[in-house]
Amino acid sequence: MREVRERFLLVECDHHGRERLYFDNAGGSFRLKAAIERFAAIDAVPDNTERIHETALELQAVQARGWDDVRTILNAEGGSIFAALTASGAMFDMVRAVAENVGGTNMVTTVLEHPSAYDAMALYAERTGRELRVARSNPETGGIDVDEIVRLVDANTCLLNVIYASNISGAKLDIEAIVRRAREVKPDLYIVVDAVQHAPHGLIDLQKTPVDGINLAPYKFFGCRGSGIAWMSERAAALPHHKLAGKKAGHWDLGSVAPWQFAVVSEIVDYVCWLGGHFSEATGRRELFAAGIAHIELHERALLAALLEGVDGQPGLRAMPGVRVFLDHPDLSRRDLILGIGFDGLDCTRAVHEYGLRGVTVYERTAASIYSKRMLDSFGLEGTVRVSPLHCNSMAEMARFLQVTQEIARAFATAD
Repeated sequence: MREVRERFLLVECDHHGRERLYFDNAGGSFRLKAAIERFAAIDAVPDNTERIHETALELQAVQARGWDDVRTILNAEGGSIFAALTASGAMFDMVRAVAENVGGTNMVTTVLEHPSAYDAMALYAERTGRELRVARSNPETGGIDVDEIVRLVDANTCLLNVIYASNISGAKLDIEAIVRRAREVKPDLYIVVDAVQHAPHGLIDLQKTPVDGINLAPYKFFGCRGSGIAWMSERAAALPHHKLAGKKAGHWDLGSVAPWQFAVVSEIVDYVCWLGGHFSEATGRRELFAAGIAHIELHERALLAALLEGVDGQPGLRAMPGVRVFLDHPDLSRRDLILGIGFDGLDCTRAVHEYGLRGVTVYERTAASIYSKRMLDSFGLEGTVRVSPLHCNSMAEMARFLQVTQEIARAFATAD
C-alpha cells in the first residue's frame, strides 16, 4: 500500500501542505506523479507531429502507443480513437453523428445520465424530430434495471445511450446484459456508453459489450484535466462528422493532436499494469491491466464495506445515529466506491461545509445543480453528500472519515 500511495500526488495533504482527507475523486481523482511528469515533458516539445524529422516521429510513436493503450483499457479491436478537450464534448460529438445519420423514430437514454449524455440525446432528438424515451431509476439499487431499459427499445430505435455506473449512487449497470438484450430486439442498434465514472474502478471489455462508442476522462482516472478520450466502432466512426475533407472516413481528430493526452493514458496503463504484476504472472499488457483493475476493485470494495460497517473501533455509516445512507444496495459487488449520505437536521450543503472545517473534502449533490437535479428527483431525494475515496486510500483514512462524520452528527444532534 505504501508503494501505491507514493505514486500519487497530494494523498495526505492539499497543495498548500495542509493535512486533509480528499474524498471527491468522482469529481477529479488523485493524480499519478508519472502522469503529471510525462504531461509536462511531452507538452514542452514544440514540434508538430505531422512532420518527418526525428522528434516528430518520436511524438508519433507516443501517440500510437497511447492509442494502443486506450484499446488495452477497453479490450477494443479496430475502430477509431479521438481526443477532445473533455469527455463531455466527445459524447456530444458521438451522439450527433448517430442521430443525424441513422434512421429511426426514437432515441433511448436513462434518467441517471450525466448532462453531457442526457442533454445531447435530448438536443438531437428534438432537432431530428424523434421521441426521447427515458429509462427510470430503481431507488432500491441506485441504478437502472435491465428490463426498464430494454422495454423502451424497439425496431425504430435510432440510438441507445447508457451510463456504466451512476455518479450519484455508484451503482453499476449490467452493460453486458443491456447490450445483449437490446440487440436481440434490434440487431443493428447503435449503442453509446458513458464510462467516465466507472473506468477507474472496474474492468471494461468491449469484446463482451460490443458498443459503438464509449468515452473516458483521464482526470478521473489518475491522469490530467484538459482531455477526453473516445473510442468508436468502425461503422460509427465512418458516419458523417466534422473532419477535414482530405482525412480518412474514420478520422475524428480536428487539427493538431496534443501528444501529451496519449502519453498520459500510457502512464495510467503502465501504473495499473505495474499493480497487476504483483498478482499475476501474465506478460501481456491487457492481462496485466485486467489483474490490476481487478485488485483495485477488490480493495475499493473493502473500503466501501469499512465505511458502511465500521473499522478500527469506529461505527459504520449504516449504524451511526443521525446519519442516513442513501441508495444502499447490500450487494457491494454491484457498486463502485461512491456513496451518498445525509444527516438528520442538517442539509447536505452545510454538511459539506462542516466536513471542510474538519479537513475533509466531499461534494454536495443538490437539486439546485444541473449536474444533480434530474437524478436526485428520480430517487426522491433533495440532496446528498457524495463520498468518493480512491483505491490509494487506506483503512485508517476510512476510520478518520467515520470519526469526523460521527462528530458532525453528534454536534448537530446536540444542537437540536
